Amino acid sequence: MKISEIYRMDIYSDGGQYLGEVQDVIVDLERGEVSRLLMIPWKSAKGDAKSVLKQKSILYKNVKNVGDVVLVSAPSPATQEASNQEASDLSR
Repeated sequence: MKISEIYRMDIYSDGGQYLGEVQDVIVDLERGEVSRLLMIPWKSAKGDAKSVLKQKSILYKNVKNVGDVVLVSAPSPATQEASNQEASDLSR
């Protein structure tokens, strides 16, 4: 699947809750993989990048399936802590 095909897809939790729509994607160029799906355009984050990464993005490793919608699992507490650290690193 191409990254461009994910844009504008609805994001749902594995519990059936609507979370948002894919507006942007963060790619880790060193690893050559998608890192996060953003539910708002990255340009609109401006000076509040850390907050956007914590509240309006999904770690791609939490994506269970991509089809008609993007299905994500709820992060574990350990994954959430790693996510917060990554958000700090990315916002610098």
